[in-house]
Amino acid sequence: MRLKLLPLLLTVGLASLTAQAAVTDQMIADDAKTPGDVLSWGMGTQGQRYSPLKQINPKSIDKLVPAWSFSFGGEKQRGQESQPVIHNGKMFVTGSYSRIYALDATTGKKLWKYEHRLPDGIMPCCDVINRGAALYDNLVIFMTLDAQIVALDQNTGDVVWKEKIDNYADGYSASAAPLIANGLLLTGVSGGEFGVVGRVEARNPKTGQMVWSRPTVEGHMGYKWDDKGNKTENGISGTTNKTWPGDLWKTGGAATWLGGTYDAKTGLAYFGAGNPAPWNSHLRKGDNLFSCSTIAIDVKTGQIKWHYQNTPNDGWDFDGVNEFITYDQDGRRLGGKADRNGFFYVNDATTGQLVNAFPFVKKVTWATGIDLKTGRPNFVPENRPGDPTAGSDGKKGQSVFAAPSFLGGKNQMPMAYSPDTGLFYVPANEWGMEIWNEPITYKKGAAYLGAGFTIKTINDEYIGAMRAVDPKTGKIVWEAKNNAPLWGGVLTTGGNLVFWGTPEGYLQAADAKTGKIVWKFQTGSGVVAPPVTWEQNGEQFVAVVSGWGGAVPLWGGDVAKKVNYLEQGGSVWVFKLMK
Repeated sequence: MRLKLLPLLLTVGLASLTAQAAVTDQMIADDAKTPGDVLSWGMGTQGQRYSPLKQINPKSIDKLVPAWSFSFGGEKQRGQESQPVIHNGKMFVTGSYSRIYALDATTGKKLWKYEHRLPDGIMPCCDVINRGAALYDNLVIFMTLDAQIVALDQNTGDVVWKEKIDNYADGYSASAAPLIANGLLLTGVSGGEFGVVGRVEARNPKTGQMVWSRPTVEGHMGYKWDDKGNKTENGISGTTNKTWPGDLWKTGGAATWLGGTYDAKTGLAYFGAGNPAPWNSHLRKGDNLFSCSTIAIDVKTGQIKWHYQNTPNDGWDFDGVNEFITYDQDGRRLGGKADRNGFFYVNDATTGQLVNAFPFVKKVTWATGIDLKTGRPNFVPENRPGDPTAGSDGKKGQSVFAAPSFLGGKNQMPMAYSPDTGLFYVPANEWGMEIWNEPITYKKGAAYLGAGFTIKTINDEYIGAMRAVDPKTGKIVWEAKNNAPLWGGVLTTGGNLVFWGTPEGYLQAADAKTGKIVWKFQTGSGVVAPPVTWEQNGEQFVAVVSGWGGAVPLWGGDVAKKVNYLEQGGSVWVFKLMK
């Protein structure tokens, strides 16, 4: 009798262990409060990148040393912008060229690797990067440069399901970390430089089946699907032709290429929409919704509840995809966003009402400020690139100097918020550009810019600056300058520390209140990824991916020449306190 029961008991036991290991909706909701793992891009769906861990602090940090390092290997040493996720003693980290690795989180031992087979015709605008994965149930889910979503078994790396987002030959790609919100898998698309149509999609994370789709260009229809896969209309985004002339809305860009955040208190997911297409703003008179906007979507219905446009009729490729991080202040649920256009915005997270807006970089030329009553920028008309049709030859519009450059006061590198200090920690850059418009017509799968540019330095002293920003007053409380542009994200902790990496290769930490740098370590290649921290077996760990690349060396003009000595790489570094 006992022998007959043994297989059954083993089966029940294994099922129990699997159930315990599965990532649940509640675990994801509690991610920011449970430092034993990192389940989301942003270290919590709100994206605050704050950990309450205090073991590593300004007094103990001089004992912080490498615990292990892992190389991605091969010749694919291009920009590494991934944030690791950690669960059940495993680290899941993506690499360039749509690769993903499972590693033992305490030793760095490789458990498995999945390398997505990419076609020759992929068209990523800004390097072959990937920003990370999402965890759900026993799956690890990530997106690929040929615009697919792949779900793998966390234990084996086997493909459980795979779905096509769109056609890569039309210019679509995907590189953001997916977001799990209220039991749904939320993803965006990349490809704004190719005249794609931006959108946010919700899927069943266990199967990949579509639930709803919400376009981020005005005039396009949203859809929803029932449990049997039947598709029905779910309302047009905005009003056709209200803010777009002619047929330009049909190839309007507004790609949601950075992914989103989610706040359970509001029930809203927040996605930023990128630049309108083409860059030549004289072709598309009007605000061009919902480009360059923060868009709040009800995750249950797929409907846009509110939007706020940071740069109406964008003529500088300022995008609007930067993360919207929710937080509490004076009894209100607010959200902060450091936009590429150089202004920091505070909006009511429930209604979208603009609460505050102020520059977080020293030089802004395209606008004199943001009108807090209307929410609109005070444009400087003469600092918009000129209309090519106004010139004698019709081939090039008047060139202007604009700041920030299109690479932004802040770009893809996510900032952090500390509820302890009430400050945002923003990786900012001071640079400008010469920019001019050119004639352009849309051709499917071809670059759709209608502009030329050269990135310029503004001063010789520095380009990057980590800045502690008070969202209430607009004051920069402290800053730590950096010679090269900052292109990696930020982590802040209950131990009164702020961690970030530099292109020169350093992971460094500063006192969160004063900005005094108290520790740094050379990783061997430029850091363009956000650090994370977690606790395991009573020890606090800090991890960061190292590997120089991304948009700066590809698009950076004079700045790229200034930092062309930097070496590429591909590795994960993990640190802990020396005993």
